[in-house]
Amino acid sequence: MEIDLKSRIRDIPDFPKPGIVFKDITTLLQDFDAFKLSVDMLTKQHQKNKIDKVAGIEARGFIFGAAIAYAMNTGFIVIRKPGKLPYQTIKQTYELEYGSDEIEIHEDAIKSGERILLVDDLLATGGTMAAAAELINKIGGEIVGISFLIELTFLHGREKLKGHNIHSLVKY
Repeated sequence: MEIDLKSRIRDIPDFPKPGIVFKDITTLLQDFDAFKLSVDMLTKQHQKNKIDKVAGIEARGFIFGAAIAYAMNTGFIVIRKPGKLPYQTIKQTYELEYGSDEIEIHEDAIKSGERILLVDDLLATGGTMAAAAELINKIGGEIVGISFLIELTFLHGREKLKGHNIHSLVKY
């Protein structure tokens, strides 16, 4: 059975603000076959690479990242918004359209030289993922690849991630 992943993603107009068309992946997650296919495809893209750990960005990156880590028999690392991790962390600030934000990782999440696959659900402008890549680099990880379920190509997020092996399943 062939599954069109794009048809399993619901558009929500004007969310979270007017003019934005939000890509709702809950409909894909509810469909076992579509969810399994997306995880299998994201995993397959990196099976030939030696991956020590998979890192996912809060919150939807946890869904795909943890499933991929399980499928690849690796550990899973969480990258979160400030104040959510209980141990010592390092932060990375990144720019938003209006202002800035931060993400954190436990300072001992990666051993020097470990090969990391970074995962999130959506590539938009690339700012959050670029900050996550910087965190991985700061604590000694080597980024083997960056994977997304969805890529909004018109926002040119790949430009902030130059030099990385980037993979996305569904493009708009």
